[in-house]
Amino acid sequence: MAQPKIILFYCFTPISDPETFKLWQLSLGEQFNLKGRIIISEHGINGTLGGEMNDLKKYIRKSKEFKPFKKIDFKWSEGTGHDFPRLSVKVRPELVAFGTPDEIKVDLNGVIGGGKHLKPYEVDKLVAERGEEVVFFDGRNSFEAKVGKFKGAVVPKTSTTRDFIKEIDSGKYDHLKNKAVITYCTGGIRCEILSVIMKNRGFNEVYQIKGGIVRYGDKFGDDGLWEGSLYTFDDRLTIDFSDHTKLIGTCARCEAKTKSFRNCLNPNCHQLVLLCDPCYENHVGLPCIHDRETKVNRELVG
Repeated sequence: MAQPKIILFYCFTPISDPETFKLWQLSLGEQFNLKGRIIISEHGINGTLGGEMNDLKKYIRKSKEFKPFKKIDFKWSEGTGHDFPRLSVKVRPELVAFGTPDEIKVDLNGVIGGGKHLKPYEVDKLVAERGEEVVFFDGRNSFEAKVGKFKGAVVPKTSTTRDFIKEIDSGKYDHLKNKAVITYCTGGIRCEILSVIMKNRGFNEVYQIKGGIVRYGDKFGDDGLWEGSLYTFDDRLTIDFSDHTKLIGTCARCEAKTKSFRNCLNPNCHQLVLLCDPCYENHVGLPCIHDRETKVNRELVG
């Protein structure tokens, strides 16, 4: 019986020859009939792949033959078998495009100078102990927070990860510099970088969630400090952590509760927008009234 799955993973480690590494990863993906996206840089690897469970396990075993990859936390989730159109393996200056490749330094232990990693139970413990001294800081694109976020989180106005530098340098978050700031993102990779950027700009106490929202949701479901659905960069678009996930998203037209991102049918738009079923069925030909920030061509992030 077919068991389609998706794995999300990353590893920060020095890679001296990214182009050769790309060919190796492309060969593995093709060998095991996988689809998805992998980015290689001098800083390591960032990927999300879909395929049959046994094929993904074979890919993982072969990838771990490269010693630094033995430590990778591969995060599993349910797939449909049609989550990605193709396999793409590319070399980029950065694993996530913050626009600061020279600011990030890595060694065999990972990113140098990032925020302290907190396990999910340590997140709740810190909040319980220090209350309002703790601030959640969303490290994702702002549209992702429309369907799910940590309770009371600060959500910067960002359409892409490149916007974070401008946002942080603007000074609008300087009042958080003496707070305990917990950065979070889907699988953890964006916060590996974001926490360095924030520490370099004077934020004194910066944390990141080990394994990101995915691992927190695995631990607490919808019974912790997270609420809503998790946006995903594949054709599923969102996933839930339980059977009682709270709907926090609102339809761009009627403001009904929804978690459904759809491609706008306006021929001059085609961007992703939150629309409930009735509004989606009836909005053809109507002018766009939604934010023009959510891109159809989704970048690979985690």
